[in-house]
Amino acid sequence: MDIAAHIERLEVDGALLAGAAERAGWGEPVAACRWDVRQLVTHLGGVHRWAAALVRTAARDSLEEVAATVGTGPGDDELLDWFRAGHADLVATLRAAPADLTCYTFLPAPSPLAFWARRQAHETAIHRADAESAAVGITQFPVAFAQDGIGEMLHGFARRRNNAIDAPGTVAVRPDDGGAAWLVTMGGERLEATEVAADVDADCTVSGSSSDLYLWLWNRPADVTISGDASIAERWRQIRVRWS
Repeated sequence: MDIAAHIERLEVDGALLAGAAERAGWGEPVAACRWDVRQLVTHLGGVHRWAAALVRTAARDSLEEVAATVGTGPGDDELLDWFRAGHADLVATLRAAPADLTCYTFLPAPSPLAFWARRQAHETAIHRADAESAAVGITQFPVAFAQDGIGEMLHGFARRRNNAIDAPGTVAVRPDDGGAAWLVTMGGERLEATEVAADVDADCTVSGSSSDLYLWLWNRPADVTISGDASIAERWRQIRVRWS
């Protein structure tokens, strides 16, 4: 996916999240991340403001003074408007940013602008699913976007050394909608993931739509089928997503 497509997806999912939060109500629990809807919206509204500040100022470091405010926001009466304003500002900031932007990033990417467009699209998408899970049910993600999110997880967060899984084992991630299949290999200094043929041998296989596999890899509720040694797939629950 290109930068413009990621920004468009960010715009769509932010609007869907706001609508789902409004329907659910602030106190509704979001089981996947142990928050309620209020905390979810406050968190993401802060993340959007942090990302926009990094891009707008071409910051060379993480702007800790801004990052430290993530998790704080206004009261309930103002919270939804505050979220929508921060989301709109992030979308506009990314669209206005120069292609040769140089700023802080924390995962491999073709460029800083590509990184922030992609990272904020997927941050918002996963939390949109969280908000919808507290409201009326999760809207499926398009195949191309879900596949892109699978790639970001497997080649980004999951490959960090602090996400290494000591016990050896392999997991095939097999979509049933024409998307790419992956083989995840555990037991080394880093988790390894490669695109493979759909019928690759593995200790266990997780299959479903690309959208549900994307959610499963983010440790969200998903309609997937696990065959083979399910205890190996369960090890994936150790994977954590952190900014640093």
